[in-house]
Amino acid sequence: MNSADNKIILESTLAKRIIPCLDIKDGRTVKGTNFIELRDAGDPVELAAAYAIQGADEIVFLDITATIEKRKTLAQLVNRIAKTINIPFTVGGGIGSMEDVSVLLGAGADKITINTAAFNDPSLISTIAANAGSQCVVVAIDTKLEADGEWYVYLNGGRKRTEMKCRDWAKQLVEMGAGEILLTSMNHDGTKKGFALELTAEIAGSVSIPVIASGGCGSMEHFAEVFLEGRADAALAASVFHFKEIQIPDLKTFLSSKAIEVRI
Repeated sequence: MNSADNKIILESTLAKRIIPCLDIKDGRTVKGTNFIELRDAGDPVELAAAYAIQGADEIVFLDITATIEKRKTLAQLVNRIAKTINIPFTVGGGIGSMEDVSVLLGAGADKITINTAAFNDPSLISTIAANAGSQCVVVAIDTKLEADGEWYVYLNGGRKRTEMKCRDWAKQLVEMGAGEILLTSMNHDGTKKGFALELTAEIAGSVSIPVIASGGCGSMEHFAEVFLEGRADAALAASVFHFKEIQIPDLKTFLSSKAIEVRI
């Protein structure tokens, strides 16, 4: 049985996950559009606690300026959040070594997510997987559809374009030991017009590890679409949760009505 067959079996037995994302800047949760125009969305500790109570399956915490400003993710804040919730918790931002990973896992994170550092030094993925397990390694891909019809990988919080195509990078991540891919369409981010369904389906269908869809969610129907058409294993959103446009219990009831398996 090959890895693709294994994934098909897993998809048939594992519930789809709903994941609120806390983008952190200066200790506050923020949200923007197309990676810019940030606005305050609240205290991350309070939001994390509320989402855990509401039934979120996991939470992702991204210190969105850590890589750019050459500083480390605030482990103290990670520890406060981790003590507040009882669901899996992924942390990213400014991670560049196994030492950074150890600090964050020690502070309470269940997984870490890396982006720019993984691209600049792919061996980091293998190192983390070997030391902490592949299940701890979520590699984020920020990607943008360009005029030539190709999706290209971007680094440094969406500020630096590379010549690497998204599908090629995704396949390499599997080979290097990544446990999950967090796939964000920069074109869709913050627009509330729906996820990048074709892209998500292409990536999910070409790799043997779970794909978390991110960017563009504006309605409960968008979640259903990305699970049914996009073949995503999980869906991540921010503003629709932060500003109470969608309540997680209502969302899960809606998805269940569409015959999409979720954890109630």
